[in-house]
Amino acid sequence: MEIHKTAIIHSKAKLADTVIVGPYTSVGEGVVLSDGVKVGQGCVIEGNTAIGKNCELFSGAVIGSIPQDRKYKEEEKTYLEIGENNIFREYVTINPGTGEGGKTAIGNDNLLMAYSHVAHDCVIGDNCTLANVGTLAGHVTLEDGAVVGGLTAIHQFVRLGKLSIIGGCSKVVQDIPPFSTCDGHPARVYGLNSIGLKRSNFSLDLIRNLKKAFKLLFFSNLTKKHAVEEMKKQISLTDDIKHLIDFVESSKRGLCS
Repeated sequence: MEIHKTAIIHSKAKLADTVIVGPYTSVGEGVVLSDGVKVGQGCVIEGNTAIGKNCELFSGAVIGSIPQDRKYKEEEKTYLEIGENNIFREYVTINPGTGEGGKTAIGNDNLLMAYSHVAHDCVIGDNCTLANVGTLAGHVTLEDGAVVGGLTAIHQFVRLGKLSIIGGCSKVVQDIPPFSTCDGHPARVYGLNSIGLKRSNFSLDLIRNLKKAFKLLFFSNLTKKHAVEEMKKQISLTDDIKHLIDFVESSKRGLCS
């Protein structure tokens, strides 16, 4: 364990033997830091926060501070759970859940760039990217591989589908479908995230099927309900096509147009 002499570590915090903590950093009572965690200069980690193996926090990150929610009460016990191999760049802020037992959960291999924010009760999957000053309101869900452009704001309770990408400076108020490219104020669907799919080793046949599905969903005169019915008739129902259909049918905020 390598702890700078100016760091303040609560006696009840749990730090693995290989943790590194930089100068002027504060680690609170309920914090658990796993093997290989590196914490930079001037960070604050507090609350019931567990950080998985090999995560790295850069200067000024504030992780686990109480939610920015008027309903939150200090006596509530809430949680922040972070997986492995995540990178949190300078001045990232992440809040735990709100309401007794509420939880914010972050998976593995994510990159949160400088000044990005994750509010209470968010769920982030694996291999997601939140670019500089990207902002998630409460109860937002990012499925695996989602990419949020810089200075983009995501409305509360919105879901971002698997391998979707949102352009910078966008305003997102409805669900972003899996595999899509979106941009705008408010955000709109412009098509399939073909580059992301190729990088994720999707077959050409699957990409063609997804293009056909998107044509029915977004570039026809069909309602979403009728588009899904046609997808089920016309397209081979692979796991990813089923995931797209389930996402559309379960949407509560509606899909971006």
